[in-house]
Amino acid sequence: MERKTEDVNHQINELKTVLESMKDILDNAYQGIVLVNNEGRIVKWNYEKLFGIKEEDVLGKPIEEVIENTRLHIVAKTGRKEICEVQRIKGRDMIASRTPIIKNGKIIGAVGTVLFKDVKEVKDLAIRLKMLENTVDKYKGELSRVHNAKYSFDNIITQNKNMLMLKETARKAAYSNSTILIQGESGTGKEYFAHAIHSASSRRHAAFIRVNCAAIPQELLESELFGYEGGAFTGAKKEGKIGKLELAHGGTLLLDEIGAMPYNMQSKLLRVLEEREFERIGGSSRIKIDMRVIASTNEDLQTAVKEGRFRSDLFYRLNVVEIEIPPLRDRLDDIPVLCEYTLNHLFSNMGFENKTVTDKAKTALSSYNWPGNVRELRNVLERAANISSGEYINLEHLPSYISSSFIMNNYREDSCLLKDVVAKAEISAIMEALKLANGSRTEAAKRLGIHRTALYKKLTQYGFDIKNF
Repeated sequence: MERKTEDVNHQINELKTVLESMKDILDNAYQGIVLVNNEGRIVKWNYEKLFGIKEEDVLGKPIEEVIENTRLHIVAKTGRKEICEVQRIKGRDMIASRTPIIKNGKIIGAVGTVLFKDVKEVKDLAIRLKMLENTVDKYKGELSRVHNAKYSFDNIITQNKNMLMLKETARKAAYSNSTILIQGESGTGKEYFAHAIHSASSRRHAAFIRVNCAAIPQELLESELFGYEGGAFTGAKKEGKIGKLELAHGGTLLLDEIGAMPYNMQSKLLRVLEEREFERIGGSSRIKIDMRVIASTNEDLQTAVKEGRFRSDLFYRLNVVEIEIPPLRDRLDDIPVLCEYTLNHLFSNMGFENKTVTDKAKTALSSYNWPGNVRELRNVLERAANISSGEYINLEHLPSYISSSFIMNNYREDSCLLKDVVAKAEISAIMEALKLANGSRTEAAKRLGIHRTALYKKLTQYGFDIKNF
């Protein structure tokens, strides 16, 4: 028994020596610290600043005789730690912790610490933390408002079967965190899909960050994405800069025109996608990120891979969920609903009078090839709404390259027959006169040097819908 006591005392003395060598650290870490042996007697005392009692006056004394309401001697017996307990000492509520010291499976003592000498300090700290939390939430809210998605799936207007299937695929993909690749010609609505996916996802309250890889000079793209530490390179801001990757933390990063990303940057992006962490330019610490990546392009990336302009491993990493948006010429059945939606938008948001596209004009729109896709259609309709004076958008309000080609589609382009040549010349002249006359038949007839009745006959002859003129 005596041997065991000597071993315990030896171990306690070793611990006491360690604590003494760490005195400066402990003084700064805690308001006070006390060490007792397994009998609850004080072997190390560092409470002089807190209680005004010197160490030599308390060594060897039972802890309960020195500190009121202590439970340290109990912890030295039971081996059960007590963390951040309120202890009333000299009329003040302090925050104390009591931890048993166990070696080789045996309790050899316990250590008590006071982290806060008054509960009021904890309350003050809680208030400060709450203020900091509110400030962070405020900036998060501002970031989300500045970088938010503008469109939802309701803004993708279609009645085309293939497009409806694509919307459903995108809607399902929105609920996951998988990377999405959106491909399609310019003007097909790739950005609408990207916005809608973010809006429907669990990340919709976080930031939606957009980076146009084709619009940023190659030498600036890396700093734009990764950010940099202060003084990382000539011209860098002293305070450094947060990159788009950090801004997208918790939200969605849209990499538009991903096919234009420089080859050397592609490997760096791949590493970020794989490891979900990166370093700022000039930095040494790794920054972890949690974000959904959506990439979009009007380029055929598979062809770019074959030609060696795009990394195959990055392509497969991006192409987890693929959305290939068809051009407008492959979904001409969407022309009527797109016309109605666009004109309603112009009426509601841009101060235009409410207008309707006539059937003849819709047919002409549906016969056009639309190299600019939905974006071109919107521009054509806005232009037509500007120049039409009535409630209808007629054939003559459409651009001549659409209306003339529609009217002349019954006349062979290579025909040398006099009647075909004359017809095409008359149609072209009538369309130009109506355009210059802002749709007025009387003014157009004057410009053409014919009577108004003759103009009506020509319009009827060439298939114009004169009822809606």
